[in-house]
Amino acid sequence: MLIKNGFVFQENSTFQKTDIAINEELLADVSTDGKEIDASGLYVIPGLIDIHFHGCVGYDFCDGTSEALKNIAEYEAKCGITSIIPASLALNDENLEKIFENAHNYNNESGAMLMGIHMEGPYLAPAKKGAHNEAYLKTPFVTHFNSLNEKSGNMIKILSLAPELDGALDAIEELKSKVVLSLAHTTAGYELAMEAFQKGASHVTHLYNAMLPFSHREPGLVGAAFDTPDSKVELISDGIHVSPPVIRATFKMFGRDRIVLISDSMRATGLENGEYTLGDLAVTVKDNKATLHDGTIAGSATNLMDCMKKAVSFGIPLEDAVTCATINPAKQTKIYDKVGSITTGKYANLVLLDKDLNVVSVILRGNVI
Repeated sequence: MLIKNGFVFQENSTFQKTDIAINEELLADVSTDGKEIDASGLYVIPGLIDIHFHGCVGYDFCDGTSEALKNIAEYEAKCGITSIIPASLALNDENLEKIFENAHNYNNESGAMLMGIHMEGPYLAPAKKGAHNEAYLKTPFVTHFNSLNEKSGNMIKILSLAPELDGALDAIEELKSKVVLSLAHTTAGYELAMEAFQKGASHVTHLYNAMLPFSHREPGLVGAAFDTPDSKVELISDGIHVSPPVIRATFKMFGRDRIVLISDSMRATGLENGEYTLGDLAVTVKDNKATLHDGTIAGSATNLMDCMKKAVSFGIPLEDAVTCATINPAKQTKIYDKVGSITTGKYANLVLLDKDLNVVSVILRGNVI
């Protein structure tokens, strides 16, 4: 297949009018099958990569079924999110083992590519638990993580944890070569967060949410992340979790190379307003805002493509927004050799967008879906 005349996103985060060749599943130097797509007037970007979301269209990763993963993957792919790293919740060990084994055994190729797991919980601080069930929270210990990771077939790419918990700093130091350690759901101040980064943490889960605010006298985790240049930060740009002025300020402060756009979407995404669940907690969704019955924000009801479009509508340059939804998540989770850019030898996962950023076509593993 040859995609002709499109404005193609480059590895240096610019757009260039050029052609793209695809042979079977992969991007190639030359196409041999004679098929062509005219992409005149369209942007051609890599398929998006969501490294932190829980579910959509009535299903949750923590349902722990192949049906759930299949429906999640198919919805995500249709929206232009072609690689997924779904997140778990704070649950008991029996459920976590089932969820991770289900991911390990999943082998459906009709939707977005399952590239790993984001283990969010149970190593979270009760005071900043957010929409996680406090009954299942626990302190981190390496043997527990290793056991769960083994159940997943070593698919855990990101481990979110609160550094103030007993044993957390030791766990960070011991696990830093196995998994991306992300600071999350925490009351940690600047000094403790800096110590955690120095021990080996390199990521922040949904920046600003479930952590101390960024203050002029107490910079907290946000300030520590800023002072750790090799760390990356997740940003939910749905316009609800973080206000547009703060999104713009965050891009100024961290720069496009350190931000990873995520959706943190839950099972109501793609559906109508109503009553849903996140884990075993009741959630009300109204006008894309998902909350527990006590008012706590409980994930988002917006997919990553719409989050990226909202970032652009808030004033973020398209080149920066695409970088933060493709290149950065792929590099951070060490899957950039397979996806994340339009580069010969990588999977042919592409999205064609019109000038208003509406999805015109999605190509997954070389096939138009």
